[in-house]
Amino acid sequence: MKPHLTREKIVTFLLEAPMFEALEPREMMRIVHIVEVQHLHKGEVIFEEGAPGDAWFVLYEGSVDVVKDSAQDEKAVIATRRAPECFSEIAILDGAPRSATVRAAEDSVVLKIQRKNFADLLERGELVAYKLVHQMAVLLARRQRAVTSMLSSLLGTSELDEIVIGISEIVQEVSDET
Repeated sequence: MKPHLTREKIVTFLLEAPMFEALEPREMMRIVHIVEVQHLHKGEVIFEEGAPGDAWFVLYEGSVDVVKDSAQDEKAVIATRRAPECFSEIAILDGAPRSATVRAAEDSVVLKIQRKNFADLLERGELVAYKLVHQMAVLLARRQRAVTSMLSSLLGTSELDEIVIGISEIVQEVSDET
């Protein structure tokens, strides 16, 4: 039998997660009301590449692999995310199709926040939603700076091995945006 997560356990967990650490406990209760808990078995697909970007996820327990189709019609793991990391935060902002597939690397529990429900918080002018959008913007800016720095380093090299390694690091950084 799967353990039941109480609202209190979810609030406590989220208050310790980097994306949510700036929130007040009373603000967190606004988020907890729109969170869906999903229990996943190892190998279970959370969403497929190309699917609508309709939700954002926080890993409560376990890990997930970010998988991208390769040129040889194979699936390549380009990143692994572990609790308490978030993934797919861009989907909550723009709703664009998924850029990769995400599947459970082990039995896991995720907290799912539907884009529509988050948009409702924004439309009602809930401060908590704006605080989270700010946190997402900071995270995305940090990732963009890292990718820009990596690209700048690659422009100065002519060694093929260094270029391949650098491109792999950029793919890893960009995969955080799935």
